[in-house]
Amino acid sequence: MTKAAIFLLAAALLTLGCDSSPKKSGNGSAANNQKPVISTETGRFALQKMLPPARMWAADSRPVRLESSVLGGTDGHDGKAGFWRCMFGSAARQKAETFTWSGMDTPDNPKGINHGPEDSYNPANRSAQGFDLPFLKVDSAQAFEVAQQHGGKQLLAKNPKQEVIYLLDWDPSVNELNWHVIYGSSESNAKLTVIVNASEGKFVRKE
Repeated sequence: MTKAAIFLLAAALLTLGCDSSPKKSGNGSAANNQKPVISTETGRFALQKMLPPARMWAADSRPVRLESSVLGGTDGHDGKAGFWRCMFGSAARQKAETFTWSGMDTPDNPKGINHGPEDSYNPANRSAQGFDLPFLKVDSAQAFEVAQQHGGKQLLAKNPKQEVIYLLDWDPSVNELNWHVIYGSSESNAKLTVIVNASEGKFVRKE
């Protein structure tokens, strides 16, 4: 093959390479424009995912407060959420650390399990007592069904877009683990809060 033929062949290959670049760029742009996939899960599922890394942080760690957030267009109507946060406390270290489970990938909340910085923790504080997982026999989905029977159904009939969040903690006054089904985006702006026992699934009260 002559030098001229080699030169022409190289030029042809270079031209093909340049033509294919915009196509790849276009495909990349289309992929970037796709909406992120959001996974939603119940509170017990998220807590079980957070428990192993929490035990690696401190072997005696126990969940103190589990709560959901309404993110990514989810509404919490089925007892599930795309984001869960749980504070774990270690009596031995007298430290607390917050772990999160995220069903979506955002700059602030990467998908999967994440955790924040350590904080101080007083195991003698009755309002921040940890609980053992066997007490959690009723999941957030079942707690939502109970709440629906005690005023929630009427609220959602008036406003189908009403957001619902969940909070799980230990009530030291009666030594019970309770779900707080909160019809609102936070505790402060709740239209209704229904307390459901997380061990037996019974209605406790509404606020």
